[in-house]
Amino acid sequence: MALSVLYIGGTGQISLPCVEASAAAGHDVTVLNRGKTSVPLPTGVKTLVGDMNDATYGELAGRHFDVVAQFRLYNADQMRRDIDTFSGKTGQYVFISSASVYEKPVRNYMMTERTPLENKYWKYSRDKIACELLLRDQGGLPYTIVRPSHTVRTGMPIQVGDPDIAIRRMIAGKPVVLTGDGSSLWTLTRSVDVATPFVRLLGNARALGDDFHITTDRGFTWNQIHDAIARGFGVKAIHAHVPTDTLVRFDKEWEGPLLGDKSWSALFDNSKVKSVAGPFEASQDIDVILHDSIEHAKKRIQSTAATETEEDRLMDRIIAAQDAIRP
Repeated sequence: MALSVLYIGGTGQISLPCVEASAAAGHDVTVLNRGKTSVPLPTGVKTLVGDMNDATYGELAGRHFDVVAQFRLYNADQMRRDIDTFSGKTGQYVFISSASVYEKPVRNYMMTERTPLENKYWKYSRDKIACELLLRDQGGLPYTIVRPSHTVRTGMPIQVGDPDIAIRRMIAGKPVVLTGDGSSLWTLTRSVDVATPFVRLLGNARALGDDFHITTDRGFTWNQIHDAIARGFGVKAIHAHVPTDTLVRFDKEWEGPLLGDKSWSALFDNSKVKSVAGPFEASQDIDVILHDSIEHAKKRIQSTAATETEEDRLMDRIIAAQDAIRP
C-alpha cells in the first residue's frame, strides 16, 4: 500500500533504515531533519530542512500525511505540541518511545508490553512514559507506540562510558569497566532488523491505539558483547568488574543509564508485534549484529589521534579502587 509518510528525524540510528524500507515499500516519503548530516537518502525521498522549534515545523499543521513517524520527541511539552499539530492531519502518528520505560528493578527479565511502565532512576525514561500517557489520554490523534531496545547501526554498545574511549582502551590493552560480574543479559538488535516490522505497522489498522516493542529474540551477556567488540578489533577484552552502586558513586550521571537500564537483564517477548506485523527474522549472531558498528568505529578511531581523557583517568581510578578491595 502506497502511503504518504513523514519521518521526523530520518537519518538517525534507527530511522534511516526505516526510511529506506519505507521507500522500498513504495511509500511517498518525506523526511524532516536539521540538514546537518550528509547521509544519502533513497531516490525519491523528499527532504524538509528544519527542526521542532522553527517555522517549518509549524507549517506541518497545514499538510496531511497518512503516517507521521516521530523519532525526535523526548518530553511532554513536545508531545502536547505534536498532538495539536497533527490531530486531524494524519491517519497514524507513530511515537518512538523506548524499552527503557519498563519497570526497574525488573520483576521478570522477559519483557512484554504488559510489563508496567516505571523507571525511578532515569529521567529520560520517565519523560518517554509521560509522552505515552499523553497520547493514550487524548482522542483526536490515532497513534501507535513503538519501543526499540538497544539498537545498533553506527553506535557501539559499550556498557559504561564513552564507546570510543572504551575501544581505545581495548586496543591499548587496558581494562574496560563492566557492571557486576558482566553476566546480566542484554538485547542488541540491528536497526535494519527493526525496520522490516516497523514499516509493516505503518497504515496497519491493527496497530492503532496500541504499543509494541521490536527486538531480536535472544540476549548476550555484557562479557560476550565486549568480547565480540574486542574481537572485531583483533584484540582481547580485559574485563574490570565493578558493582553498579560503586560506579554511580564515582559518577552520578551513570545512575540513569545503568540503574535505569543497562545493569539489569532484559529480554523481550516479540510475539505481540509478530501477531500484527507478521513474522520477521532479526539476527542472533553477535558478530553479524556488531559488524556495521565496528566498521564505523574503525573509521572514527583511525581519523582521530588517541589522547588520554578525563574519563580514561576516572576509569583508571575506579579500577584501582576496586582492585584494592579484592582479596
